[in-house]
Amino acid sequence: MKKIDADAFRKADHSRFSEWESLFRTMHPESFTAHKKFLINEIRRRYHLS
Repeated sequence: MKKIDADAFRKADHSRFSEWESLFRTMHPESFTAHKKFLINEIRRRYHLS
């Protein structure tokens, strides 16, 4: 996922990170993004990659 600090996300919300990682591996990236669009924006703001 772009612009998300994966390490910070993994440490702060390990269960959600693991769930999304599993889904991302089984879905097309565009499908994943469409499915999680509003949640991704929240995570992107919370764990912004500098």
